[in-house]
Order: sequence, then structure tokens, then C-alpha cells
Amino acid sequence: MTETILTVKDLSVGFGRAGKIDAVTHQVSLEINKGETLALVGESGSGKSVTANAILKLLPKGSSHYLNGQITFDGTDMLSCSERQLRGIRGGRIGMIFQEPMVSLNPLHKVGKQLVETLAIHRGLRQNKAEQLALEWLEKVGIRNAASKISAYPHELSGGERQRVMIAMALINEPELLIADEPTTALDVSVQAQILDLLKALQQELGMAMLFITHDLSIVRKIADRVAVMQSGELVEVGECQQVFTAPEHAYTQKLINSDPKGLPVAVSDNAPTLLSVEQLRVWFPITGGLFKRVISHIKAVTDMGFDLRQGHSIGLVGESGSGKSTTGMAILRLVNSEGSISYQGNQIQGLDRKAMLPYRSKMQVVFQDPFSALNPRMSVAQVIGEGLHVHTEMSEQQIDDVIVEAMKEVDLDPQTRFRYPNEFSGGQRQRIAIARALVLKPEFILLDEPTSSLDRTVQAQILDLLKSLQQKYQLTYLFISHDLNVVKSLCHYTIVMKQGEIIEQGETQRLFEQPQQSYTQELVALS
Repeated sequence: MTETILTVKDLSVGFGRAGKIDAVTHQVSLEINKGETLALVGESGSGKSVTANAILKLLPKGSSHYLNGQITFDGTDMLSCSERQLRGIRGGRIGMIFQEPMVSLNPLHKVGKQLVETLAIHRGLRQNKAEQLALEWLEKVGIRNAASKISAYPHELSGGERQRVMIAMALINEPELLIADEPTTALDVSVQAQILDLLKALQQELGMAMLFITHDLSIVRKIADRVAVMQSGELVEVGECQQVFTAPEHAYTQKLINSDPKGLPVAVSDNAPTLLSVEQLRVWFPITGGLFKRVISHIKAVTDMGFDLRQGHSIGLVGESGSGKSTTGMAILRLVNSEGSISYQGNQIQGLDRKAMLPYRSKMQVVFQDPFSALNPRMSVAQVIGEGLHVHTEMSEQQIDDVIVEAMKEVDLDPQTRFRYPNEFSGGQRQRIAIARALVLKPEFILLDEPTSSLDRTVQAQILDLLKSLQQKYQLTYLFISHDLNVVKSLCHYTIVMKQGEIIEQGETQRLFEQPQQSYTQELVALS
């Protein structure tokens, strides 16, 4: 007989102040049994994370309200628990992996200290024992050179490494229930597979239950026993995983299942001129030591990178987290120091100072992975999008406003919302704002650094369609960094596979996917 560990019954949560409270979840009811994985899926803004945070009463005090319902964990009424009782449960009996590790990890403390701290609080371990266990867990979640990374600050790690630190922190106390909110979003497919295998192994070893929140249905297929589908704050379908995927009953579930990236890249000319040429690009970060801080070694982030990118074409840059993809992009934009040749429209831009680079800045734009971090929260959307126009043009305020309105229409955003702030938009809308900011200067080249990884499938499909239509309309040239090979296949004409800072394999996207030559590429394709 299965034993239920968590019961959520008729939960309604609202936000607002007295007199005006808007309900965001409506009568949500679900159960999780010991050792079971329940996947909670749905679009951005559907109420998945609100439901998960409500379980541990992590919603912001003052503005959040439990309007109705009960939450029971192993016989404990969570909504009537004192703060002291909750502290004993959070991180100990219930672990939580948050979606945005850069926001969740303390930027002032080394990751080792943060892992040791949770062991001291919940298990009372001494420093030496806690440090040893912290190192074991960093190795367990697949962090290379864990002995050196344990002394790193969060900003010194890649996005995937930070996510793995969060996973280690959630699991280190061996919880009875794990709430995983998009835990593999920032991870490449090979590491994603390792993490899913790790979670399943720990689940069997510890008898741990799991509430797994994700927008990636391919992960749901691999890990979930049952699936709960949310739309606009309501549960619209709950069922066994196999049954939901083979015979979905609700129209919204059917829409989610049919939203996988598909289609081919836009048609391009083979005679298009070369826009960007990179040769022997090298980014090595010095490691200093000794009394005089001499350079004793290097972190070889990128070694001998080279490619030609034609106007109107897209190149995909794929590889595991920490392979040098983002560093390559930052070096091309001259945002990190590098050696080698970077030529734009036949002009050598390597070595140009800040002033000399200024004319190229409007032609070369970037869309970052996490729009929430990339958009200034103190600036309205109009200010965010129009900032580049103030720097690079001499337009009047009225002309700038007209261009902002036009850019928002291009990315399917309502121009009437331009005076709102980024936190008032969903993840998908924020990414559209970031794209509008890049487009507003009419660039020729856009670096897209994981622009769809944090988006649910339906919004991801919309953003991909948007990028393709804009590429066709304006002959835009993309360097597209991603760990999602299906997205790369849909958008990119040519693909470069990186590992540990070097090119492993490259070629026409279709051929590379159908006939990968290297074992690493074969592994990536098999896992996609």
C-alpha cells in the first residue's frame, strides 16, 4: 500500500494588498506518495512555482495570501506551522532546488561555505566532516575539479555549475521530499541526463518523493510516474505519465505535447558575403601564485576557435556547460580579452580600444540567457529598449519613442505596456523585451546566448518563429549558443560542437545530426 507524504487540497493563493487581492492559483489539489515523482508542467505564469513555494511558505510575506486550502506534509499542517518549525523542515526534510541559482546562491560566500552551512544547521556536523561531505556531493553532481570549485564564488562558476551546486545543496541532507523547480534548465543534455540519473538513483536509495517542475516534456517522459498539468492557475489534467502522453484528454495538454521545436532554418544564399571571421581565437585566464603573484598556469577557456559566418546565416555553438561557448561569444563581442583574429566585414576588430569599438557596438548585439538578470529592474521597458538609441543616435525623444513602439510591435509586445517594469512581465515576455532591445539599433549580427532555455515549450516555439521571421525580414546573422540540440536543428545552418574549450566537430547542421563522427557528438545527439 502506497503511503502519501504530501497532500495539497483546494489550495488558492492570491497576491495584493488588503482590498485588492488577485487569486493566481484556484482550488489546486494534488498528492505525492513516498518514493514517487510527480511532474508539474505548464506554461510560464501558470502557477507552478507559486504552488511549489506555497508548500514551504516561501511566498513573499505581506503581498501573498493563502485564500483557501490545506497543505499537509507527513501529517504536519504546513500552513499552521511556526517559523521555527518550518526552519526545521526546510532544507532538512524537504529540499528545494530553485530555478535561478545566481539569485538563490549568496554572492558573498564561497559555494563550499554555503554547503557546509546547511549541514551545520540541519545535521550539526563539525567543520571537517561537513567540508568532506560537501566535496563528495559536488563530485556526485558532476562538477569537474570539485576540489578547486569548492573555494569558488558563485560568479566564478558557469550557469550549469551553479545549478549543480544548487542541486547538491538541496540533496546533501537527504530529504524525504525534493521540490525541484526547473532544476535542469541551464544544463546541457549530457549533464542533464547525469542529473536525472542521479536524482532517480538517490530516490531509490533514500525512498525520496519528488515534485518536479519543468517545461521540458522530454524530461517528464524520462523521470515522472505521474503528471499534473497546470493552466492559468488551475490543474486541468492529472494522470499516469504514459497515459497523459499517449492519450491526453485536455486540449491544453495536447498543445503542450505538440510544441516541440520543429521546422528547418530559413532559406539562405550560399553566395552571401562573410560577415564575421574568427581565426585562432584563444581565451586563457591566468592563475597566479606565490609571493609576487606570478602566472603559474592558465584556465584554458577557449583554444584555437575558428569559423566564418556568412551574412543572413546562423551558426549553432553547442557543448556541455563550461565548454567555452559563452566565453567565445563574449570574446567576439570584445567583452573579454582574447588572442587571435576577429574580423567583422573584413575589418580587424581584435585589439580595438573602447572608442574604436563604438561604431561596431550598434551593429553587433546580444540577447542573454536570463532576461531577468539582463534587464535593469529600475528602468521601465521603454528605457531598457531605448537606452542604445540614446547612446548611438541623435534622435529626438519623440523619434526614440516611435522606434521603441515599432520594435515592441516587431516582437509581438503591446506598446502600451512600455512604461511598466521588467518584473511585471512573464519570462517569455521579458525575453521578447531583450530581443526588442537588440533589434532597436537595426544590427547585422546578434549573439543569442541560450535565449530560450528558461522558456516553456509553447513560448520557446513562439520565440524561435519570431527569430526566424526577423532573420528573413532583415537578413540578420546569428551566433546561437544552446544546449538544446532540437532548437539548434530548427534555427541553425551550421553547427560547431565544443568540449573543454576546443572544437570537437563542426559541419552543416543536418549532416552533423544525421552522421555525427565523434563519440561525444554521437552522445549529444542520442540524448537530444
